[in-house]
Amino acid sequence: MVRIKERYLLVKILYPNEIGTRPDLPDLVLVNQPTTDQLTPALLLRTIRAEVASLFGDYGAGAIEAGSLTVKYHSPATSTFIVRTTRSTYRLVWAALSFMNSVPVKNGKPCIFRVVHVSGTMRKAEEEAIRRARNLIFAAENGRGGQTDDPLGNLFGQPTRSDDATATDLLGIEDDDSDAEMGEVSDG
Repeated sequence: MVRIKERYLLVKILYPNEIGTRPDLPDLVLVNQPTTDQLTPALLLRTIRAEVASLFGDYGAGAIEAGSLTVKYHSPATSTFIVRTTRSTYRLVWAALSFMNSVPVKNGKPCIFRVVHVSGTMRKAEEEAIRRARNLIFAAENGRGGQTDDPLGNLFGQPTRSDDATATDLLGIEDDDSDAEMGEVSDG
């Protein structure tokens, strides 16, 4: 019996055009605002299929049309959703999501669909969604979402909690551009 391998893409909808529009709210909150309730899983599927068809033509449309593309989770409150697709077509879906530039509803806001995690199981994708939501709440509560020079810095690469620090941060190891950084191991 052949097992069909699948991939789960955790997608975050970001609103970078909202930065600085409301001085009473931190930029981190504006970028991660809730999505409209008019956005449904069925509408997301139709939009993703249309974008794949426009980018990859009949090949792309046929590749994802075999019932393999579904929205397994959608949360307008956190602006996240999880898409399930086959392992052979997840790159097509990822590319289509990257090219989408507005919420697919009438008079939809400009936004960015960012694939933040790819997983082989639904459980790992859900755990990552929970971890990201928790980190976002901690960042907003600790004032890290305030007006800064780089409002997207908290989202892209900087740890938001001390337990997310890398091993080199925890051990106090300094980066000295040694051979170990390049993956080479010396015998001594």
